[in-house]
Amino acid sequence: MDKTDERLIAALRHDARASLSDLAIQLGLSRTTVRSRIERLTQRGDILGFTVVLKGDVLRDPVRGLMMIGIEGRGTGRIVRQLQGLANVRAIHSTNGRWDLIVELGTETLEDIDNTLAKIRMFDGVSTSETSLLLATRKST
Repeated sequence: MDKTDERLIAALRHDARASLSDLAIQLGLSRTTVRSRIERLTQRGDILGFTVVLKGDVLRDPVRGLMMIGIEGRGTGRIVRQLQGLANVRAIHSTNGRWDLIVELGTETLEDIDNTLAKIRMFDGVSTSETSLLLATRKST
């Protein structure tokens, strides 16, 4: 992937519905070049797809947070399965460093997120946790 591909991807992240002509003008390329680069990036698997973000998707979780979890012993798999069963868990990430998992949470109210945190803290094997509420999102893909 070269600088032109990176600029093309940045333009598509900004507006994936931009026409080939608009992308060509913006990037100073021919329409044919833009089309062939998008096709090549897609075929190579660099671009996996295009999506639509609805207003409702953004408004779905007025209260969002990241919970970092430390796990004692070898219970990570079991705890991940338990987390997958919670409706307010949006994503589960394994990580390195101090924390074993980072969990993205989304709820309607602070009380809901507090109840979810309390449930997770009660899981057998969760030794420590730290949670940060997300106040604003400046950029999301």
